[in-house]
Amino acid sequence: MRILLYLLIGLGTSQMVLSAQTLTLRDAQNEAPIVGATFQYGAQNGLSNKEGNITLTYKAGTVLSLSHVSYGQWQLAETEVKQALQAGYILREATSRVLSPITVIALRWPQDNAQTLVLTPQERLAHDGGALLHRTPGLSSIRKSGAYGFDPVLRGFKYDQLNVVVDGAQCATAACPNRMDPPTSQMAPNMMQRIEVLKGPYALRFGNSFGGTIHFISAPAQFSEASEVNGRLSGGWESNGQILRSEGQLGFRGQSYDLNLFASWAQGNDYQDGDAQAVPADFLRASFGATLGLKINPQQQIVLSATRNLARDADFPALPMDLRTDDTWLFQIKHDWQAQRAKFQSLNSQVFFTSVDHLMDNGLKALNPRMLNVETPAQTLSYGARLEGIWHFGVGKLFLGSDLRVEQAEGIRRREFLMGPNAGLVLFDNAWQNGQINRMGIFAEYQWNLGKGQLVAATRIERNEAQIKDADAAFTQVYATTNDTQINPSLSLGYTHALGNAWRLGIWAGRSQRSGSLTERFINYFPVGLDPFEILGNPALKPEVNNQFDLMLSLEKPKFQLNLDFFGAYMQNFITAFVNPALSPRIPSSPGVRQYANLGEVFKTGFEWQAKQSLTAFLEHHLSLAYTYARETESNAPLPEIAPLEVRYSILGRFWKGKFRPEVKFRHAITQSRVSAEFRESRTPGFSIWDISLHYQPLATLQFTGGVQNLFDIAYNEHLNRNVQGTQGAILAPGRNFFLNLSWAF
Repeated sequence: MRILLYLLIGLGTSQMVLSAQTLTLRDAQNEAPIVGATFQYGAQNGLSNKEGNITLTYKAGTVLSLSHVSYGQWQLAETEVKQALQAGYILREATSRVLSPITVIALRWPQDNAQTLVLTPQERLAHDGGALLHRTPGLSSIRKSGAYGFDPVLRGFKYDQLNVVVDGAQCATAACPNRMDPPTSQMAPNMMQRIEVLKGPYALRFGNSFGGTIHFISAPAQFSEASEVNGRLSGGWESNGQILRSEGQLGFRGQSYDLNLFASWAQGNDYQDGDAQAVPADFLRASFGATLGLKINPQQQIVLSATRNLARDADFPALPMDLRTDDTWLFQIKHDWQAQRAKFQSLNSQVFFTSVDHLMDNGLKALNPRMLNVETPAQTLSYGARLEGIWHFGVGKLFLGSDLRVEQAEGIRRREFLMGPNAGLVLFDNAWQNGQINRMGIFAEYQWNLGKGQLVAATRIERNEAQIKDADAAFTQVYATTNDTQINPSLSLGYTHALGNAWRLGIWAGRSQRSGSLTERFINYFPVGLDPFEILGNPALKPEVNNQFDLMLSLEKPKFQLNLDFFGAYMQNFITAFVNPALSPRIPSSPGVRQYANLGEVFKTGFEWQAKQSLTAFLEHHLSLAYTYARETESNAPLPEIAPLEVRYSILGRFWKGKFRPEVKFRHAITQSRVSAEFRESRTPGFSIWDISLHYQPLATLQFTGGVQNLFDIAYNEHLNRNVQGTQGAILAPGRNFFLNLSWAF
């Protein structure tokens, strides 16, 4: 019997050796064929065809090497080759966006391998989605509060020049005219799987990506054969500001359902800066949410989600009012159909609705004397839908779809005079005039796999319709027409190419056009800018245009990775605000009125440089640099709110099989002396800060993180921090801060 068994094994092996066999390369997520992959198997080599097939003859002791620009490079050892030949296929995860202008921030570790945690428990506990973006080179934030409402700035692009979305479609519109509640503040980090920062006007599938897209992506529904219960509970404490945080998740999963419940809560007080001075930073933030995934059949599923955010009594020392209440609802329904036809692959659709109810006043301000009480209740609605289909055509992949996004804002400021000749007088100012913008777009993206290269072409055309439903008499005295409809075309083209086994090159160029935002068109005598001037919107603004290119170069070796991204942008009809002496402000103490208008041309350039090196088996370090230069082309004057050159360095250890991970971080920003005199911008001194953290994970489900931020208690401020009301000094960052976090998963 044993002899017969040996003969059968030998016969099977010889059959492998003597006959050519076919292997199919498939995408691990959707099992689509991987077309145009190169392989090397001893003396055998070739490309995968349109079905993803490669043909080879088994050879003992030989390694199979494969490469594809969208799937990277990988190898199969002899035993893995045998297994693949028996199965008839090879699965591979796509990594095609490594060379596109994108940064991916992972928010949650895979449940089967807790050691791949990317984000620290402290960051996962963040009460503001914008706070998570600061680790991205070239991305900073405008801060009007010490602890809340961080408004992202990417390469000098800000506000509505950036497209902030959840799952490709859902958005939130700031109800506060001063953007105390920017869209990123409404994104609950513990409900997200990852964040993609897509730089430039290239990714046109998720909306009008003018200067970039910040894409928050929630975790997909996961089903299991047997019923399962899973969850997570985290807590954190910070010494400077007496901040307490907590967050949790509870999930129930089966063959046809996946229910997840989420909650988070954070509260903090005033903190001390590096000069031991108190900075107003009180806040309370909570989020509650749920997602329900339902499997209709093996090809279709529906995911429903609801999120409730609330904020209370958040200090904004850089603004004339503070946030008193902010109540937000986000609803979304997504349907996914994996058709898996010969060419037609899938159809995805979703609808969303977002409501923000915001109240700000000056009741928390220590005013002496208190001349008047001011409050502004404001509300915004955002709703819409998105439909996208995906097709495979040989070596190409087509994305084609349409979307609709509606934004509406209303709010009335109430001013009650307490002293002086107007004592007892109450005045009302129509801030938003019930403005509304409807955007309907059609988009397409085509990807060609060309062996060692990939070509991507994208286009989008958008109809932008703006109107006022409650026009103020003073506004219509300036503008006879308040409604407008504009057509905005956008186009991008990118090519990535593998230069040998380690180097890769990427070239991207795009042109995007956007219409003015609700603020830029309809704001009605409100101080919403960098200086204390009141600002008047302009419904007659021309669309702003961004012509941009990115040149990327990357090197990837087992112990060393390098990425360089150089960009240049030429902007036309740049939207900004000029002082108009013919207009009178509503508040007597205001220095005047600025009016939105098109400036002309603006030039931006800069780079992001990142390197990572493994020094030993248990030690690695990282280095990154980011710089942006921006000016008006006619006057050569610097643009306001451009972050200075920044250098970051960190060294990370992995000991005890990765269970203990100490890390030291260093960050240096040079002095920013290129400031805008037009907007009374101040020069910002450079600074250097050190942070230390210790991470310990005794079990796969339990981890602790502790450390100290701003180790040497340096007094400094970011260049984009706004000035404290009534002073010429910016909000200083927190001084030395000790923190401790605990996270348990089950």
